[in-house]
Amino acid sequence: MPGLAFEETMTGGFALGETDPERGQEIGEARNPPLALHASVQIDDVDRFAEHPDHPGDLRGSIEFPPLGDELKARDGVFKLFSPGPTADEKRMVYELAVDHAGEPCYLAGQKKIHDDPGFDLWSDTTTLYTRLHEGTDTSGPVVGAGILSLGADDLVDLVSTMRVPDAHAAEAKAEALTTFGTLFLGELWDTYAEHASAETANGS
Repeated sequence: MPGLAFEETMTGGFALGETDPERGQEIGEARNPPLALHASVQIDDVDRFAEHPDHPGDLRGSIEFPPLGDELKARDGVFKLFSPGPTADEKRMVYELAVDHAGEPCYLAGQKKIHDDPGFDLWSDTTTLYTRLHEGTDTSGPVVGAGILSLGADDLVDLVSTMRVPDAHAAEAKAEALTTFGTLFLGELWDTYAEHASAETANGS
């Protein structure tokens, strides 16, 4: 199956000097402008992506947070759709960006916690990113900031409308790739938002 690409922006309260995302969100919302994570995800083959247990993709993008100065563009990144979590009933959606600040490497690592239990709030799980900023090139470095980023309903519409299947020329192949990924990414929510992706496909994107 062909590949797929989409863009996503998440924003929220974030504070330097904090290690707990909930505490960082609270302090950040009271004192700082929000941190924005602009993510661009590329998946080379949707079938292979769907079959891999971690569902990995290539992530690029940037971070905007005035206390860190100018926009920080990513050198590298990691995206995983449903990576195994710490318990059997939990999976993680992983967003990680390696950037440089003031000539030093730092690493923004975010996770969406997806709970597999009766009545869980799928909307909250798939739109809430618990985020920490580490010194160095990976998550082993000291945490120097934390917060929680989120995706609103309008933002999710924007995300779905950016979905592209650049390697497919037939409408059927595009629709199949969108449906395969969309069902994985949003589950039952896909039916609600699929029309926005379908409109782009119909326009030849």
